Amino acid sequence: MKTWTLRSLLVTILLSVLGWAIIAAACLLVGSSGMGWENVEQFWARREPVLLASLVGAGLAASGVAYQAILRNPLADPYLLGVSSGASLWAYVWRVLPAGALTGAALSGSQQVFAFIGAGVSVGVAFLLASRRGRLEPITLLLVGVIVNAINGSIFLFLNAVRRGLADTGSEFTFLVGGMQTSLQQSQIITTGVCVGVGWVVLLMVSHQLNIVTLTPAEAQSLGIRVQRLRWMTLIVASIVTASVVAISGPIGFIGLVCPHLARRIVGTDHRKLLPVATAIGASLLALADACSRLLSATTMLGTLLPVGVLTGLIGGPFFLLLLWQHRRQINGEDA
Repeated sequence: MKTWTLRSLLVTILLSVLGWAIIAAACLLVGSSGMGWENVEQFWARREPVLLASLVGAGLAASGVAYQAILRNPLADPYLLGVSSGASLWAYVWRVLPAGALTGAALSGSQQVFAFIGAGVSVGVAFLLASRRGRLEPITLLLVGVIVNAINGSIFLFLNAVRRGLADTGSEFTFLVGGMQTSLQQSQIITTGVCVGVGWVVLLMVSHQLNIVTLTPAEAQSLGIRVQRLRWMTLIVASIVTASVVAISGPIGFIGLVCPHLARRIVGTDHRKLLPVATAIGASLLALADACSRLLSATTMLGTLLPVGVLTGLIGGPFFLLLLWQHRRQINGEDA
């Protein structure tokens, strides 16, 4: 591998942040009332959703890099593995708990704790059913993830129907498909920012090991990498990051799948470069999706704010099918 210095790291991070900042500044010009802003109040009103979308996108993209590396599967994604839906389900359970029903439910970060439990349960079930003799089967893992997503979504709708009926489910629908919430407490945003920041630093610290773990287990162990310990540590950190952002946004799909692939086309497969660039792309892409949602709400065609999860699904769904088709062609070519 090429020599990697602190200067190289700082330059990569600086360029990534600069690229995101340019796109985020452009997104500040887009509002539900049109382009540009007429006063300072509009600017500050748009700043929060842009920064929130950037935080969520960065967390999902970083988790996607970790999942794809540690599972050695280019189709791995927090949404497809059921992590996002499990986290959003349990975060919703936290929302519907009666006041004082659970000790400490009102503490800062408790929603993220619930989300992490849901993410852990979902990913645990997926890994348990997709493993065979201690080895994970990638295609089986994706299929199990789809089933886990369906089950979590059904439980979500059942709880919502029992709680208040399906006639008034605007905010719940937004949380089900994924979107920027407007009623968040400052403590929830701070907790999410801390989880994403600390988790990202941990992933960056092991990024050079993620380069090695993409080799066969025997080759990685011969280079001094404890594969199983690295795998579980990375999965736990990625799940915490995913759960923290899903707790405030819902299960926004395909950001964790698309952004790592886009970053590989720019900087290659070195995870020391891939993680910062993919994180910046994730922050930029979700900020753009949120800006497009606000712009579409100003048109007579919609007239309402479309959840960003709908837009990312429309973009990411075909992208996933393309990746799956290419993956199957590659497997068939190797078999031939």
